[in-house]
Amino acid sequence: MENNSAAAFTEKQYIGRDYVRISARLVMALFCVVAYFITEERERDTANVFLIVGCSILLVSVVMMFLPHYKTTVQNKSIVLSGLWTTRLVKINLGSIVQVEQVPYDGTYLINNPVYNLHKKGTIWFYAGGKYAVKLTDCDGLIYIIGTQFSAELERKIKVEMGKI
Repeated sequence: MENNSAAAFTEKQYIGRDYVRISARLVMALFCVVAYFITEERERDTANVFLIVGCSILLVSVVMMFLPHYKTTVQNKSIVLSGLWTTRLVKINLGSIVQVEQVPYDGTYLINNPVYNLHKKGTIWFYAGGKYAVKLTDCDGLIYIIGTQFSAELERKIKVEMGKI
């Protein structure tokens, strides 16, 4: 099947761009660097380990900021979610969707873990960052929660695309 039309909406979510996690990694790296500088001369081997660990945390943080978690595309009357390397492509047919709404993303936790295609109690979760999500309900009662930085735009584009059906 050919892909003849341009995407109505495209968003990439990255693993390392969540501010809470960036802050936690920076605090750990800062602790390691401070520990390196306050360690006495007789414990120089331990201090070197702290410096290596601190620099490694910073390096991993920078790499994670450019590492995509998943990509959301609204196109051809469907939503396509493609994940990182070994994850399966998820395609949601908008013809089976009966309800679309913007909701706050799971406010029960202070820190939300990134997930891709997590099946939990009749709901399928996709999340990397953001305070809001788009909740889709299909005709069988299955719920999709798609976390996004642009929830209002994604909701609008989905509704526009559903109008084409």
